[in-house]
Amino acid sequence: MRIVFMGTPDYAEKTLKALYGAGHEIIAVFAQPDKPVGRKQIITMPPVKVFAVGHNIPVFQPNTLRDENVIKQIKELNPDLIAVVAYGKILPKEILSIPKLGCVNGHGSLLPLLRGASPIQWAIVSGFRETGVTTMFMDEGMDTGDILLTKKTPIEDDETAEQLFERMGDITASLMVETVEKLEKGEITPVKQDNTRATYAPIIKKEMALIDFNEPGKAVYNKIRGFYSWPCAYFMLNGKRVKVISAKPYGKTDLTPGKVVKGDNRLVISCGDNNAIEMTTVQMEGKKAMKAADMLNGNPLPYGQTVN
Repeated sequence: MRIVFMGTPDYAEKTLKALYGAGHEIIAVFAQPDKPVGRKQIITMPPVKVFAVGHNIPVFQPNTLRDENVIKQIKELNPDLIAVVAYGKILPKEILSIPKLGCVNGHGSLLPLLRGASPIQWAIVSGFRETGVTTMFMDEGMDTGDILLTKKTPIEDDETAEQLFERMGDITASLMVETVEKLEKGEITPVKQDNTRATYAPIIKKEMALIDFNEPGKAVYNKIRGFYSWPCAYFMLNGKRVKVISAKPYGKTDLTPGKVVKGDNRLVISCGDNNAIEMTTVQMEGKKAMKAADMLNGNPLPYGQTVN
């Protein structure tokens, strides 16, 4: 099948590799423009482009898809299907109507739950025990198209968003290959989404990661897992931001929310339901990540001190 692939990060690269490996003709790849990376701000190709260049696949990196020249380019490519995974741009109506079999998106949730930009992180932050991947026909709405296939996966109790991303990338890749093959054979009946069940996963902003210790301990723990490795949940201590790299439930406490339960060789803070969270790895503002015990070495926190 002649496929135009649209995607940008390593998460999307897995699907591109799988489609290529399945023998489909990847006639072009569309990715976000190269961006500066790291402290030295070195201009770097996104992972999808790296794969495409390495396999002599034409790459396009337009700033917008609403350019008439871009639309003309895609028409001239004459794809059977456009496959989209974590591309980061909205496809206009003019492009949606080009491929013979349509535009198919691999979305990291069980639609109509968690439509939007960050479904994997919000599944953990929201306390979901299960999530999955949905392939769907794209329309002009945000993740509102007809469902093609789904694949469920449990979320482990201690799993972080970074770990779930790795697994979900693999699931998306295999499900997209299966979807394309079944579409080609006419073996899928699209199913309309139940819009009354829709929920949303908005773009994550750094300020969303501030821990509110008035929330139950489980909710705080979910936020720490769901916002790792970006932007990282954090709290304020003596006016400085402390990122929480890893944590674990501690148990019950009589202290009111936001109080230091232990602050000598362990960092334990009380939450809103009389449960506490132990911060095991932290990163103080301007310093490298370290074990909480190392942070506290020589700088113990008094019992009952308030954070945030």
